[in-house]
Amino acid sequence: MNSTSLVNTIVNRVSETTEPLRVGLQQTQKFSDGELCVDYLDSVRGKRVFILSSPNTSDEIMLLNLAIDAAKRGAAKEIIPILPYFPYARQDKKDQSRGPIGAKIIAEMIENRGATSVITFDLHADQIQGFFNIPIIHIEGKNVFNDYISELNNGNLILCGPDAGSGKRVKRMQKQLLKSNDISVNYVMLDKTRTEANKVDSMIIIGDVTGKDVIILDDMVDTAGTLCKAAEVLLDGGAKTVRAIIGHPVLSGPAYERVEASKLTELVVSDSLPIKESTKIKVVSVAEQISKAIVSIIGNLSYDNLKEINKYEIK
Repeated sequence: MNSTSLVNTIVNRVSETTEPLRVGLQQTQKFSDGELCVDYLDSVRGKRVFILSSPNTSDEIMLLNLAIDAAKRGAAKEIIPILPYFPYARQDKKDQSRGPIGAKIIAEMIENRGATSVITFDLHADQIQGFFNIPIIHIEGKNVFNDYISELNNGNLILCGPDAGSGKRVKRMQKQLLKSNDISVNYVMLDKTRTEANKVDSMIIIGDVTGKDVIILDDMVDTAGTLCKAAEVLLDGGAKTVRAIIGHPVLSGPAYERVEASKLTELVVSDSLPIKESTKIKVVSVAEQISKAIVSIIGNLSYDNLKEINKYEIK
């Protein structure tokens, strides 16, 4: 689903429950030297403005900042960026003694421009929420993918965390499946070592996957080298099949070719970023969960307690 389809789906879904949500007209210009400009063609004075963006490039990040600033100078009542993909999320801490914390820089840019709150999806690390001093609704991957996993359930499933940092994500999905779908699954972990970005030196399985249908859970897939290697390791370890359910399909460089040639049964991703067509890639939309977040803001409701938005009358 492309960004236009995502916008239209969200607008239609929210409009069924609340007052009509309208897609505003916006004009973006790029000058010959690369300078960007954003203009609203509709008045935003006194309005609540939602800005949907997955800024995965420098130009997109700049456009987001300009759009927030334009809304602020246009006297918008509230300015709420919706960021299905949060840029620089992997830089959530200092990896080098003199390195930056990129995710905090992005958070400060958004807040300082004038955002009043933020909606985002499947952050690389929970601590990124603490980089903001404004309200943030964090839509976790478990809320988007649990139904898809339940449809795959054949009593033989097992979840897999691809690294030590994925333990929380896997446990949350395990609890979500039990709570919402009455499915009990175990999990295993992979222990990997790497000496440089996008390159894994070794990988071992912690747990038993013999005869199991394995589902790898992670927040993003970039070049897909690690993911494809993980599938091979799990199959060599006795797994029957290996799928991957990943929040953000960054899919840069040789990623598509690697996925197509891999031993993965399928790669399931969200529509937080646009992707190319692939026989092995399936998309699960974040539209319903984003719609819930918008409804919770409009109606002053708890997002966590909002199960199905069409059950609530918003006044």
